[in-house]
This record gives sequence, structure tokens and C-alpha cells, in this order.
Amino acid sequence: MSRRSTAEKKTAKSDPIYHNRLVNMVVNRILKNGKKSLAYRILYRAIKKIQQKTDKNPLSVLRQAIRRVTPNVTVKARRVGGSTYRVPTEIRSTQGKVLAIRWLLGASRKRPGRNMNFKLSHELMDAARGNGNAIRKKEETHRMAEANRAFAHFR
Repeated sequence: MSRRSTAEKKTAKSDPIYHNRLVNMVVNRILKNGKKSLAYRILYRAIKKIQQKTDKNPLSVLRQAIRRVTPNVTVKARRVGGSTYRVPTEIRSTQGKVLAIRWLLGASRKRPGRNMNFKLSHELMDAARGNGNAIRKKEETHRMAEANRAFAHFR
């Protein structure tokens, strides 16, 4: 571990069309093998599909989906006295947002469907409504944290 000063937090840049940092964070998580233009195309097509289906502002649907999926607590593995415990820990809003984006994209990748923009748009709409696999993942994490609340003193 470095003994120098702590690294500064980098603020995410905004995307070229919507000028929104959240959109750029999602694009950077979609990104595979450095193909950023493909990631932008996937997200923009998903946003267009959300616009057509819901007749709402697609950025508000994206924001609402991420807000619904964002967890308050998470469980971390701690090794204490030769055995491993799943210890519940509270997380900051930025880390929660990162987890929410990761869970949304993971759920949309596993979803059956034609292509990624179709799957991503449907997962975002489901999450904004309050159902879908990403929401289930959040609830599962909260249940596990509640079940392991006895180990919270190992934090």
C-alpha cells in the first residue's frame, strides 16, 4: 500500500448527447474490449426504446431505476478466528450507485431477448417499476445483511 497521499476522486465526465454524468457511468460499465462507440450506441438505442414505450423522459426512468436498485447495506466477507463471516456494512451513495449499475447490466445481460439494447431497455423499465432481477438482487442482499446482523460487531 502506498504511503503517499490518498488519490483524488475523479468526477465522471458527461456524455456528448444528454450531458449527463450518470449516462456516461452506465456507458463505461457497458464497455467491453474498449468499444466505447458500441457501448454508446447500445445505451442510446435503449433510451430511445424507453422513450417510445413509456412516453416519459427516459433519463428520469434511468435515474429512477438506479435509485430503486441502489442498496443501503452490503455484506462483506471477514475472516475472524479461522472462519469467514458475511458481515453487513453500510455503503456510501457513490458505491451504492456503482453496485446498482453493475446489477442492472448483469441482469440485462442474463435476460433472454434479441439484443443488448432491447434487454437493457426492458430491465431499466422493470427496475423503474420496482420489479426485475436487479431489484431481486438488491432485496436478496438486504435480506442477507439482515440475517447476518449478529456479526455486525466484526466490522
